Amino acid sequence: MAFAITQTCCADATCVAVCPVNCIHPTPEERAFGSTEMLYVDPKACIDCGACADACPVDAVFPVDSLPPAQREYADINAAYFDRPETESPATAGSGTADHGPNFHAWGEPSFDRVLPSDFRPLRVAIVGTGPAGMYAAEDLLLHTRSEVTLIDRLPVAGGLVRYGVAPDHPATRKIGDTFARFHSHPRVRLHLGLDVGGHITAEELAAHHDAVIYAVGAAGDRRLGIPGEDRAGCVSATTFVAWYNAHPEVAPDAVDLSAERVVVVGNGNVALDVARILVSDPETLAGTAIAGHALAELRRSKVREVVLLGRRGPEHAAYTRPELLALKHRAELDLLVDDHDPRIGAAIDAAGPQDKAGVLRDLPREAVDWSAPPEGTGRRRRIVLRFLSTPVEVCGDEDIRAVRVTGGAGEREIPAGLALRAIGYRGVPQAGLPFDEATGTVPHERGRVTGAPGTYVVGWIKRGPSGGIGANRACAAETVGTLLADAVAGALPAPTGGPKAFRRLARRRR
Repeated sequence: MAFAITQTCCADATCVAVCPVNCIHPTPEERAFGSTEMLYVDPKACIDCGACADACPVDAVFPVDSLPPAQREYADINAAYFDRPETESPATAGSGTADHGPNFHAWGEPSFDRVLPSDFRPLRVAIVGTGPAGMYAAEDLLLHTRSEVTLIDRLPVAGGLVRYGVAPDHPATRKIGDTFARFHSHPRVRLHLGLDVGGHITAEELAAHHDAVIYAVGAAGDRRLGIPGEDRAGCVSATTFVAWYNAHPEVAPDAVDLSAERVVVVGNGNVALDVARILVSDPETLAGTAIAGHALAELRRSKVREVVLLGRRGPEHAAYTRPELLALKHRAELDLLVDDHDPRIGAAIDAAGPQDKAGVLRDLPREAVDWSAPPEGTGRRRRIVLRFLSTPVEVCGDEDIRAVRVTGGAGEREIPAGLALRAIGYRGVPQAGLPFDEATGTVPHERGRVTGAPGTYVVGWIKRGPSGGIGANRACAAETVGTLLADAVAGALPAPTGGPKAFRRLARRRR
């Protein structure tokens, strides 16, 4: 019986590397890699060895005959990916051949095929940020070179978005943090937590004690709506809400008030689905997770009965992934509804194919919601309303909010709500001592090398913008580390003026 990849796939291609028969696609060498929502197992080629399941860092791979009821459709989803004409086979797309061996990375120029550890002396590399991007870079350096790595995080707990950004009811996704954590105690690693570069120490001081510095600081800010009333009490960013339920030390326990019956979430990406799902979950199902104690207590007091997800475009263009939407559909305690306020919405759903995201909505109830009526969720049974083709134009109210005014379909209307969450994307913030592109929210670079700053590199969202999940950082880190090592071979790295002991003393003194 073949294996199948399911909802929690992080697409870091660890499974591809261990598969003995190359039955998992797309691989890092194929054009589609990074653009699909997940990876897929070819049931006709799978030999049922289980190597992929053993290697998966997020427990996303299962034998087809043991898939739980809520995930049985993934057998068909995996098979359907390969059900296409031979000329469009995933194994040949973008590669010119169907005969690929396992890959660890899709290396570009320069690559470890051309840059060997013997080509340069052992390096001392500092990595600022301990999320997935930083840890993939550390993994490459530790496994392929003799480098000494200094890991730095301004927060008291390592992990970045794996720790503070993944929803607590996704424990399998959080497990990848255990994979990264094994490098924290590596003999060539020094870990400094609660150390702020730009606060406790300067970027120049950090660079002076290392051959190279890699910034993996992510996108700590969020995008704003730019509409009147956005700064009213009760209008909160989804980044703050996610940090609140994950016990981020910089978000106060009382930052969120759930005394309103209806919440409007602006956005329909995976983060929007996360916050909506947490808002309507039975608190007792969250009690055994990593959710913050103060968040669980507030959810137990919560009066929220209905969450409205606003999407500016139609269901065929929704930003969430199909696996996340499928998981939401299988919540037995939840009612999921499409607000059919515009005939284009139903038409797009009916016209969608079986592999389209809009097609997942076909069997959901549709109705033109009467927003003048009270929220319909009752008792423990709550509901999420998907409202497409709706653009928020104002957050209405006095000191607190009372409604969100939207335009779309038949015109403008107000959706009464006591809490509004904007979930329209993360955004990078300027880093002390580094150039910054305000338009993109990133640090200008060339293949990871920071413009005008020799020996300084970026990886992850601060490099490419807030796009791609956990696994996308593997190839991103590969490119940056490859550039760094090429610079080492070329003698282009500035020589450090301080040693590791001096840096440890500096860090202790400043912190």
